[in-house]
Amino acid sequence: MKNLKHWCIFLITSIVFISCNGVKVVNQNPAEKVVSQTENLKSTFTNPLLDNGADPWAIYHNGNYYYIKSEGTSIALLKTPDITDLRNAQKRTIWKAPETGDHSKNIWAPEIHFINGAWYIYVAADDGDNRNHRMFVLENTAEDPFDDSFKLKSKLKTDPNDNWAIDGSIFKHNGQFYFLWSGWERPKIENGEETQNIYIAKMSNPWTIISDRVLLSTPSFDWEKNFIYPGVWQPNAPVYVNEGPQSIIHGQKLHIVYSASGCWTPNYALGLLTMNVDGDPMNATNWSKSKEPIFSQSKENGVYGTGHNSFFKSPDGNEDWILYHANDQPTDGCSDKRSPRAQKIDWSNDDMPIIGEPFPTSIRLTKPSGTVIKK
Repeated sequence: MKNLKHWCIFLITSIVFISCNGVKVVNQNPAEKVVSQTENLKSTFTNPLLDNGADPWAIYHNGNYYYIKSEGTSIALLKTPDITDLRNAQKRTIWKAPETGDHSKNIWAPEIHFINGAWYIYVAADDGDNRNHRMFVLENTAEDPFDDSFKLKSKLKTDPNDNWAIDGSIFKHNGQFYFLWSGWERPKIENGEETQNIYIAKMSNPWTIISDRVLLSTPSFDWEKNFIYPGVWQPNAPVYVNEGPQSIIHGQKLHIVYSASGCWTPNYALGLLTMNVDGDPMNATNWSKSKEPIFSQSKENGVYGTGHNSFFKSPDGNEDWILYHANDQPTDGCSDKRSPRAQKIDWSNDDMPIIGEPFPTSIRLTKPSGTVIKK
């Protein structure tokens, strides 16, 4: 009898341990542990959010997230109240490129914004030759971007020479619209590629640039200049990259987070430009640049090529989150193996972003605060 009693205690202890492993247990009732575990799974998620999708962007509007992605020569929009449940989101093709012309091919990194009662998409496109990549603006005046159709509003002339431009993003600061993008210093070149820089310019409205461009960042640190990695595509000449600029304001700081190094390497990482909110964004001397990446690959966690991010708020507006793409293998490069992932941002006492390391895909993360959990 004594041995049987000890065996029962051992069995109960084992059940409690298994139930507690990786799951928050609210009480000690074995029957309720199962309920607790189920609820925990519903309130958490794992990365990636989709099997593939480079250059992720999402916006929260009227109770739904709108997640936008390029699909070669078209643009798809996903709609869901839970950004971590993209696999079950509504999906619609909202724009198709023309068969020919300067914006018919290589549709890259679309962003969707809701400005002054209308929807705008900023997207890079070309005629089939990467050297001809430029920025274009699409417009939709419907209340819901799923309604009506997007139409070409304008081609953005980012500088007098009409230089190569990709990864455009708009933001408003102190009543003024600004446009950020990655571009070449010189016009179209015949051989090789040009260094990619981060530029800024003023806008009079969501589809018109009205100022000269200002250079904010060019690859200068070693971690921004990785372009060779065994087993992946190699450029014919050194290609140094700053691209994918994204703005975010917190407290007294205005930040621009950008991607650096070749996306075809696992060293693709995020850098940071920072200025005080009362400064002039067009004055390059107001910006300071991080000497080290603020977010990069984690070999230990099996996450590589972390880059081209965007930001979103939790449904209740209390949390800031980063949305980024990454690979599971160091040789996956700029392929369709890149997948969107999300994690929460913390902030230091001096308003600097704290992102930490990219989490492994095996870790369950708590959903953004205010997310309505499905029953």
